[in-house]
Amino acid sequence: MSDRLSGLFSALVFASMILALYMVFVYVPTETQMGVVQRIFYFHVPSAITSFLAFFIVFIASIQYLRTQEDRWDQLALSAAELGVAFSLIVLITGPIWAKPIWGAWWRWEPRLTSMLIMFTMYTAYLMVRAYGTSPLQTRRFAAVLGIIGFVNVPLVHYSIKLWSPEQQLHPQQVSLDPRMVYTKYASYLAIFLFFFYLLRWRYQIEKGAQLLAQLRRQAEALLPDERR
Repeated sequence: MSDRLSGLFSALVFASMILALYMVFVYVPTETQMGVVQRIFYFHVPSAITSFLAFFIVFIASIQYLRTQEDRWDQLALSAAELGVAFSLIVLITGPIWAKPIWGAWWRWEPRLTSMLIMFTMYTAYLMVRAYGTSPLQTRRFAAVLGIIGFVNVPLVHYSIKLWSPEQQLHPQQVSLDPRMVYTKYASYLAIFLFFFYLLRWRYQIEKGAQLLAQLRRQAEALLPDERR
């Protein structure tokens, strides 16, 4: 991406974030039953969908890495996994903040919350494999397999409110929203999606540079005499 396009994209991300924040805190009406705390919805739900998107990228990139053995796919998978874990953590933090005044408890072991926590844990394990693996090649292959298997839980989280009976869960299956709430929801989606791709682009470039630097270091060490290694 050229410097001009990069600057335009950065400006678009910034403008979308400002617009979304204005709509969340000024434009949208306060929900009559839940009150001000309902505004967490505009951060909580888009962050959850963004984490699904991130893990889908991990899934595709992991398949491509195992198929081609090209480093770029491994770099993309790792970058997306880190961001997916970050957005999942936002969901797990904002959820209890929203739940306490509405449900009367910080946490309930209901299907969606529990499956979200499991998904977060699985991809945290993915990052731990990447961080503590000893053999770079074996670590990448094992992480790719884990990235593929872990994606099985993503649709489980998304469809959990339909897979379990209403008596077992607290998340509603369908909610009717004021038109202004709908507009604000989509503005929040747009802002967080753009922000995610902005972060993904830069994280990918950092990982690409880090792996190149590690490769050059290994090549330099191989050229040193044995007594200097």
